[in-house]
Formats: sequence, C-alpha cells, structure tokens
Amino acid sequence: MNEILLGSSATALCTALGACPALLFTRVTHRGKDILLAFTAGIMVAASTYGLIPSALKLSNLAVLTAGILFGTAVLMLLERVLPHQDPRHSGSGSVSHNGALLFMSAMMLHNLPEGLSVGISYGSLEGSLSSIVALSIGLQNLPEGFLIALFLLTQGFRRRAALLASAATGIVELVFCLIGYIFSHRFLGIVPYGLAFAAGAMLFVVYKELIPESHGDGNERAATFSFIIGLLVMIGLTHGLK
Repeated sequence: MNEILLGSSATALCTALGACPALLFTRVTHRGKDILLAFTAGIMVAASTYGLIPSALKLSNLAVLTAGILFGTAVLMLLERVLPHQDPRHSGSGSVSHNGALLFMSAMMLHNLPEGLSVGISYGSLEGSLSSIVALSIGLQNLPEGFLIALFLLTQGFRRRAALLASAATGIVELVFCLIGYIFSHRFLGIVPYGLAFAAGAMLFVVYKELIPESHGDGNERAATFSFIIGLLVMIGLTHGLK
C-alpha cells in the first residue's frame, strides 16, 4: 500500500510542480503552448499503446480490450456532454467569471479522472513494471498540464497563490481515483484488463479530442507534430528502460 500511496501522490504532485514555473510568467506564446500540448499527447499515446493496451491483451483477449476501450471512450464523451466544457488554453487575457473558472477547473478535473484510475489499476494489475510506466507517464504529462492551468488562471486575473492552489487541486482528483482504481482492481482482479483498456480508451479520447486539435489551432502544425513525435519517443525510451 505504501507503494501505491507514493506513486499516486507523486503523480498528483507533478501538477503542482508544473504550475510553479508559470508563476514566473504572465504570458506564453501560442507556439509554446502548442508544443507543450503536443509533447503531452505523444507521452499519453505511448503510455496507452506501449503500456496499457499490451497489458490488457496479455491478461485477456481482443474482445475485452475492444469493450474496455469503447467503454472508456463512451464514458468520457458522456461526461463531456453532461459537464459543460470550456477549453481555455487559447483564450485571450481579460477577466473571467466565476462560472467560467468553475467550468474550466471542472474540465481539468474530468481529464484527470481516467488518469488516476489508470495509475491505480496498473498498481493493482500485478504486471511487473506496468505501474511504474503508467505512473511515470501520467506524472510527466501532468507537468505541462499544471503549467497551462496556472498560466490560464494568471492571465485571467487570479492571484499567484490562488492559481497554484487551483492547479494542485486538480491533482487531488488523480490521487482519489488512483486509490479507487487500486482498491477495485485489487479486490476484483477480473476487472483489471477491462480497467486497463478503459483507461487507454479514456486517455486516447483526451489526446484526439483535446490535445491534438488544440496543438494545431494556431498555425504551428509542424512544430507541434515534431513535438508529438519527440514526446512519443521519450515515453517509449522510458518504457523500454523500465522493463
């Protein structure tokens, strides 16, 4: 249990750590944001395709994998419909309403829900180095996410301390759902492959629905594409090193 607490706490803390450099800035160019988002997308794709999906197949079969991925995608799509979604990454500066800030934070927490589940389930899967791979990948992608959250809040008039605390709060969701994922996968090992596939589907949904379109929205497609490939290769290298 100490290992799961350490891993989940570390991934959640990465969001707050990533927010710290943003406190030194008041503005980052669209190009810089796009590069960060694309790098994050590459990391998440590698984590799904080289960690979660192969492990789900190893523990089950193609039918289970397909069902889990489709279910994870459907759940994220449903949650996005139920929860009004506001994508602030390319918003201009100016004041923001309390409702707008609440929608933004809710969207970020929604994104962190499957990430926490994926970490917890990977720890409960008993699949060797999978837990380290998934926790590391989620932690790495939380760094730029925390940076972007804090940056947005700062450009919308939030105080530095409030922006940092808000960024850290989104990481708490990962910690909570990591423990939930671990508890259920530990007690009901039969759901582990479904959970791994679910997490993969949810992560791929976030990549394709959010990160890639956002990174290609301001004419920085080439730089973003190169950054995506670098992120993919970095995560593959880390995955290979941990095996």
